[in-house]
Amino acid sequence: MKKFFTTIKNIFSIEDLRVRILNTLGFLIIFRLGSFIVLPGIDPNKVGGEVEGILGFMDNFLGGAFSNVSVFGLGIMPYISASIVLQLLTVAVPYFQKLQKEGDSGRKKINQITRLLTIAICMAQSVGYIKGTVSSDAILINENLFLLTSMVILTAGTIFCMWLGEKITDKGIGNGISMLIMIGIISRFPGSILQEALARGMSQALIFLLEILALFFVVMGVVALVQAVRRIPVQYAKQVVGSKVYGGQRQYIPLKVNSAGVMPIIFAQSLMFVPALLAGIWAQDNDIANYVGTTFSRIESWQYNTLFAVLIIVFTFFYTAITINPNQIADDMKRNGGFIPGIKPGKQTSEFIDNVLTKVTLPGSFFLAIVAIMPAFAIIAGVSSDFAQFYGGTSLLIMVGVILDTLQQIESHLLMRHYEGMMKSGKVKGRSQNVAVA
Repeated sequence: MKKFFTTIKNIFSIEDLRVRILNTLGFLIIFRLGSFIVLPGIDPNKVGGEVEGILGFMDNFLGGAFSNVSVFGLGIMPYISASIVLQLLTVAVPYFQKLQKEGDSGRKKINQITRLLTIAICMAQSVGYIKGTVSSDAILINENLFLLTSMVILTAGTIFCMWLGEKITDKGIGNGISMLIMIGIISRFPGSILQEALARGMSQALIFLLEILALFFVVMGVVALVQAVRRIPVQYAKQVVGSKVYGGQRQYIPLKVNSAGVMPIIFAQSLMFVPALLAGIWAQDNDIANYVGTTFSRIESWQYNTLFAVLIIVFTFFYTAITINPNQIADDMKRNGGFIPGIKPGKQTSEFIDNVLTKVTLPGSFFLAIVAIMPAFAIIAGVSSDFAQFYGGTSLLIMVGVILDTLQQIESHLLMRHYEGMMKSGKVKGRSQNVAVA
């Protein structure tokens, strides 16, 4: 405990780090306050409540801003959608591939296109959002005027959230966009755990403690999944330039067990609403359609979780394949005079990296699928649905990933100024100086 307080003292004794942390907290407070400001022209007493399905999924990311019909009702989600579209286009369209290879100027163009696409997505989504979440009796002004003004305000709210995220990245600590998503998710945790504690009461206090213990082990498992890497050693040839010798160092290529992150779960989650949606179309006088609709509307059913797990495994391989290019890694290594000991540069190196990547992705995809369906097991075990969402899925993976990334950045500030790190070993696991750039 003494070491913990010493670390906190060291953190706030560094002026730059202290200012960054305070800036981050200030921006996050602004973001949370905006989620409670209801759109103008609405009766605030007639909005807010439970939302289910894909809407509930989005509301969980936005910390209730979606169900509150706030000015941040769409939050940062349109920007994420635009970023995913651009990322996929970068793989498939030569023009975007060329932009990506142009360095800073190419990235600036891609960012500009992403922002323009975000505005277009906002304008389209705002119409569906208003039509789907706001009842006519809650609107106090002309409905057409309300729709027009809400489209502008919701788009401006998303752009403001983007600005907050960029400011957190530049002036604060951690990745700004990820921090906004995490704070939206984690804002529900205190209320969920309090609700679960009150529901259990003193008569079931032991069960509640067991739930907390199970949550602890689940979080530790997710931390291990996020941090696990397979290191491929890389040797660089020595080069003599003048009277100095460069290279000759052994570095490594870190291939993550879960290279795809949370994207497979997000993709799979978006498709899991299709069976129930299609069944609803043919549900009338059709027993099979009724059965499919009922089954895939319950996240605790074994059919739902089996399909969900299979989709996650498939999308894990798909997303890893489009984000990690063994041929490009092998070419970059060859160009920089690097090689894997015992493997010839070029095609054999590419095949070796691809083989290793496949081997580590397979168990990673299974672990990711298990993490994704853990909330269903928690619900079956008797945990409330609000509290069960923290036992796995996208919420837990995002929280763990963002927190670890933020801790690594804080530790880097400490070690740069010769303070002892946050961990006993002097570094947060997963960060090292000897990483091969490929």
